[in-house]
Amino acid sequence: MSEPQTKKLRVSYLGPDGSYSSLAAKELVPAGQGIPCGSFYAAAEMLAEGAADCAVLPVENTLQGAVTQNLDLLYASDDLFAVREYLLKIEHRLIAKEGTKLSDIRRVFSHEQAILQCGKFIAQNLPNAQIIYTDSTMQSVSRISEAGDAGIVGSHVRAEGLSFLGGNIADEPKNFTHFLLVKRGRESLPAHSDFIYFAATCPHEPGALLKMLQILSVYDLNMTKIESRPIKNSPGEYCFFIEFKGDAADKNVRAALSRLEEYTKNFRLLGCY
Repeated sequence: MSEPQTKKLRVSYLGPDGSYSSLAAKELVPAGQGIPCGSFYAAAEMLAEGAADCAVLPVENTLQGAVTQNLDLLYASDDLFAVREYLLKIEHRLIAKEGTKLSDIRRVFSHEQAILQCGKFIAQNLPNAQIIYTDSTMQSVSRISEAGDAGIVGSHVRAEGLSFLGGNIADEPKNFTHFLLVKRGRESLPAHSDFIYFAATCPHEPGALLKMLQILSVYDLNMTKIESRPIKNSPGEYCFFIEFKGDAADKNVRAALSRLEEYTKNFRLLGCY
């Protein structure tokens, strides 16, 4: 009798195939069944509705900082948790029809994040080019229809009739994006971890943020990241997204999380990885 086949994990991500998110998905879930989506929201929604088993979302870039839309998506759901991370090296290149020169380019297509990460190159070399945002870097390839069109894509992209114009055009050569593998349900969290990620708002009192951070200090926990996001419909109020080094099974970590939940408002454990 043959062995029963293991069901492939369904992985949603910002597509199409060939996007940076698809590369991260293949690294995080090598044997997974990819589900390319038209937006980060759609990828997270497929997971929340059970149409996917996990989702891959970028949360930070070393040049542009936090991917705020995805921080909001994680914070908005009580049932989505990050369980693994992956750091992807990003190398942006300009792609156009074969034979195109830099001076020929009149329109540049790409995802907003890629455009921002290549701002210096565009300002210096293509100051008069029309910038047109696409849903993903890979989608820009399908928008190249004329000799004056170009897209900003990853160095891994290959397309018939198109070629790269030079090398890496990112503002900084060392450019990385931090991706998280997200699953549904608290039971998906690993028993052990290297990092803990949470979000919370502080009480309205003097020194509230300092008091929140002192909880980590008291339990000898090293904070590795902090981001702030304004609370929608609450002017002047902010949510803090904080990552610190810690094993989810460690008693100090559990005690610190319990104390943080007691002190802060709207506390949300976002993940352990």
